[in-house]
Amino acid sequence: MKVLEVRNITKVFPGTIAVDDVTATFESGKVNALVGKNGSGKSTLIKAINGSQPPTKGKIYLDGEPLELETPSEAFNKGIMTVYQEMSLVPGLTVAENILIGKYKMKGKLIDWKKTYAEAQEFLDSIGINISPKELVQNLSVWQCQMVEIAKAMSRNPKVILFDEPTSALAQHETELLFSLIRELKNKDVIIIYITHRLQELWEIADNCSVLRDGKLAGKIEMEGAKHSDLLELMFGDVKVKTRPEDLVVSDETALCVRNLTCEPDFRNISFELKRGEVLGIAGMLGSGRTELLKAIFGTGEFSSGEIEVDGKVYKKTNPVQMKAAGFGLTPEDRKLEGLVQIHSVSNNLTNASLKRIVKGIFIDKKAVVDSCMRQINDLDIQVTGLDVLVSSLSGGNQQKVVVGNWLNTVPHIMLFDEPSRGIDVNAKQQIFDIIWDLSRAGISSIVVSSELEELLEICHRILVMRLGEINEEVDPSDVELNQLYSVCMGVSES
Repeated sequence: MKVLEVRNITKVFPGTIAVDDVTATFESGKVNALVGKNGSGKSTLIKAINGSQPPTKGKIYLDGEPLELETPSEAFNKGIMTVYQEMSLVPGLTVAENILIGKYKMKGKLIDWKKTYAEAQEFLDSIGINISPKELVQNLSVWQCQMVEIAKAMSRNPKVILFDEPTSALAQHETELLFSLIRELKNKDVIIIYITHRLQELWEIADNCSVLRDGKLAGKIEMEGAKHSDLLELMFGDVKVKTRPEDLVVSDETALCVRNLTCEPDFRNISFELKRGEVLGIAGMLGSGRTELLKAIFGTGEFSSGEIEVDGKVYKKTNPVQMKAAGFGLTPEDRKLEGLVQIHSVSNNLTNASLKRIVKGIFIDKKAVVDSCMRQINDLDIQVTGLDVLVSSLSGGNQQKVVVGNWLNTVPHIMLFDEPSRGIDVNAKQQIFDIIWDLSRAGISSIVVSSELEELLEICHRILVMRLGEINEEVDPSDVELNQLYSVCMGVSES
């Protein structure tokens, strides 16, 4: 059995102690989960282990040997690999080039491409993925990229693999494939550290769970026999998990009518109505056309036929400027590429969509900027040291909340939420659900796409199920169980 141990790890940043005297052990033959709400210090601890941010104090030991990890390459050379939530692949290279980068098979001074492709194929086969090693990464889906990341890590014969939110972009059947792979790794004497915000996964995949809170180790529990309340108490103290309030009244008035919307091969003949104040969910596996549909409605994507009607006005084509003027807002699936300007400040990112509201004549109303930003920072509990800090410096969860706050500042009539809770902890999810419900109370409609189907059951009045680009079924959240919804999405029978 191999053991990775962190002893008295402390990481100090200007004005804050991110990790405070943490001691923990992670063993091979087990899936060692690591959880904590945003700002708990878990990302910083992981970066200390993989060499991205050396600790201010403390030591890291692998099988009793002290490690001095000043850079990721040093951790890499010690057999410590990280599979990130935000993929680190090079889009313009092939699958094989990404998997074997830096250690291609050579023939003299030239790369032996035949052997390189063959070896990459072996690693892909070992995890049961049917992807051509010659395919460009930029042509792959999100979940295929995730699998290539894992194949890349396995090619290094790792001693430690850190999985950072590995299922955040995976549908249920893809998650099950990943879990099967992780269970195989348990038998290969690899130390597995599994970081996730999807707490329900822990009972399926984890053997134990270490919990960080406010930079300290709050405790460690064995998952067998553990209750959800045990874990939540370690993470937050007392947290009230909310359900959809009974005071949300859906109007008979139609806010949006979609008729026969088609964009082959992504989706076809999509028709539905959205009522004032309704929270409508769209469920489906990755590749079902959910995201493409939202983009087409908002105008960042296209549709070849069909129409959209809003407030009596019919749109045969859409664009973002036009639809924003019609009262739409969209929080995109990929926050880094589509939802944020990474080199801009938190302030800029919270007001990018609402410039007309903060510009007086030719000047920016600084008070309006501060008021708009602080409202969202307070409402969404965005952890930030100042409005001028770069949004890229925030954690993934806080970045996601900035994306949501940016569109809420436009005071929309219809909000399109594509994976609004991805990378966000339990407490922050509840805050975003509250925002969606508050919008409903104000007569503002929402369409919510989420890969976490239990969220749709919790927050929505109604759920449309998409499969292979078509709406196959409409379900009432109060009349369907989670396993039934998964079965409908996957097109399989429960029997």
